[in-house]
This record gives sequence, structure tokens and C-alpha cells, in this order.
Amino acid sequence: MPPVDPMLAKLARELPEIEGAVYEPKWDGFRALVFRDGDDVRIDSRDHRDLARYFPELVPVFLAQLPSRCVVDGEIVVAGPKGLDFNLLQQRIHPAASRIDRLARETPASYVLFDVLALGDRNLCDTPMAQRRTALEAEVGPVEPPLHITPATTDPTVARGWLDQFVGAGLDGVMVKDPGLAYQPGKRVMVKVKHERTADCVVAGYRPHKDGHGVGSLLLGLFDGRGTLHYVGVCTGFTREARGRVLEEVEPYRMTDLSEHPWAAWADEEAHQRQLMPGTPSRWAAARAKGGGSADWVPLRPDRVAEVRYEHLQGARFRNPARFVRWRDDRDPASCTYGQLVEAVPVELTEWFR
Repeated sequence: MPPVDPMLAKLARELPEIEGAVYEPKWDGFRALVFRDGDDVRIDSRDHRDLARYFPELVPVFLAQLPSRCVVDGEIVVAGPKGLDFNLLQQRIHPAASRIDRLARETPASYVLFDVLALGDRNLCDTPMAQRRTALEAEVGPVEPPLHITPATTDPTVARGWLDQFVGAGLDGVMVKDPGLAYQPGKRVMVKVKHERTADCVVAGYRPHKDGHGVGSLLLGLFDGRGTLHYVGVCTGFTREARGRVLEEVEPYRMTDLSEHPWAAWADEEAHQRQLMPGTPSRWAAARAKGGGSADWVPLRPDRVAEVRYEHLQGARFRNPARFVRWRDDRDPASCTYGQLVEAVPVELTEWFR
């Protein structure tokens, strides 16, 4: 019975090649355990919030396809035209019932199963993972869309292909599981491999660190095909010593006249429709009204380029803060375009979720 904490994973940057290990895609969605007992269904999030309210279209699917008494583990995802879309998924969490109902029709969710914890009176948590996988396929499956059973392989070459090809179009990485592993709620006993990539970005501003010492984050931009500089996210993670060094590097580029900056119109609603900027119009307009400007970020002449490490995109921005790698004084800022971030959408993934 809920609550049950999901089994977790430790982060790795390189895909381990372990004989007998099972590799699975790490889906880009909301982790959820599904409890079914007859006509009762609970969709439990990682923090034990019932997600059935936000994904009502999944409840009848679980009633129709899952065994009458079971507990399964999986990921709620939303498929868009370019693969799985985490931004659309986030929009599904909304307080208004009318909007929830509309989004359930317009952007319906799918559920990808990858483990089973209980079937009928059987508690399978102490059962080895390989046997739970067999039970998932034989006693929970076969299933039909919008339910899916995640692919699995023991071939690290196949897993590396998932990591290289699918990340950015629906995968958040690859999971590595010991076939003899029991289900251990709340413990980080699996391995998740996340694929990091690098990009050369224009440094167009910075935010001071909250303790007042040096730079807290750099504001990053990329040019589109028309030469417009768009905000793509921030670069963070500097040590206290590095924050001071970074400030020394960018201070010569500090601008006192924001009107010359590519994001000078950050308080204008229409400008935000044409260009991605570091904040929302209402927020920046409020800052201006209070003091004639914003102390939240410091504009810099967009003349410096930094190489940063990122995981993947959400829409046209980095999902998570990027990490600084090095300065690229050899790069022309105008050459820092979205072209370097192009990620092909694999046909297999699109067809699978269609």
C-alpha cells in the first residue's frame, strides 16, 4: 500500500560495460508508481502526491489494461511532434480543473512501465530484477498505447546507441541495472548515465552571487538564423575562488547603457514574443517601476564566448543550468548559433509513441 518510495539511481557520466547488466532507456518524464486494487487507482509521484487528478485520461487506461491488483513503476510522458516534450508535461500540473480536462484532450499522456512491485497477493520487491522483468512482460503485458513496456537490452552497444541517438528527443539517459537486484525503495542502487554535450555560447550578462562575492551565474545567448540573440539559460557552479576570477574576466565588458544591449527591450511584452530573454515581461517591468532598472542581472557587451557543458534542451533553452568549461576567445560571437544544438528526432521514437 502507498506510500512506497521509488528505487533510485546513482549518476555516472560514462556507460559501464558490465557483463550481464540490463540497460534500459531513462525516459524524460514524471516518475510515478501506480497502485491498482479493483476499481481503485492511485498514481503516486516521487513526493507521494496523487497525480491522477492531473492525468485523468490515464486512469481508465490503467483500469482496462493493468492486472486487477498490482503495483507497477514507470514514467509518465507526453509525446509532441519532436519526440517527448517535458515542457508540455509540466503544463499538465495546473490547479484549474477546466484546464486539466482540456490539456488531457489536447496533450494526452502515455505511461512507460519498467518494473512491477506486486501482483495479486505477491510482494515482488525481494524478487531479482530479471524475474520481475519477466513478470512485467508475461503477467502485466502485453499492453497497448498509451501504455508501453520499456525496451531492455544486455548489449552495451545498443545502449550506447540509445544514449547517442535518442537523448534530446525523449530520453534523459540510460539506466544500468543488476539482474539480481531486489527492489529497494528510496535507495540509490541503480546507475543512471546522462549524456552531457558542449556548446559555445555568447556571454551577454551575469547575476551577482547571493553572498555578494563575484559572479553567481553567467547569462548565455545563441543567435538564430536572422541574427537575433536569444537567451538560452545560465551557467553556474563556480567555486568561491572562481567566482572572483570570472568577475575579473567579464567586468571590462560591463555596460552602463542598457539601450545598446541585445536584450534592451526585456520589459516589453511584444519583444518577448519575438525573442527569448532572461525573465518574464511582468517581472522586469516591475523591477523597472521600482528603481528605473534591474539589479537582478548585469548586462555585458556580447563580445565574449564561453564553452559550456549541458545535458539537453527544453524547447529552445537548456533544461538545467549549464556548467562552465572554458573561455573561447578564438570564437566569433556571431558564429554561436542554434545550429550546433540541432538534435535529430529518431523515427523509431516518434512512431512508438504515435
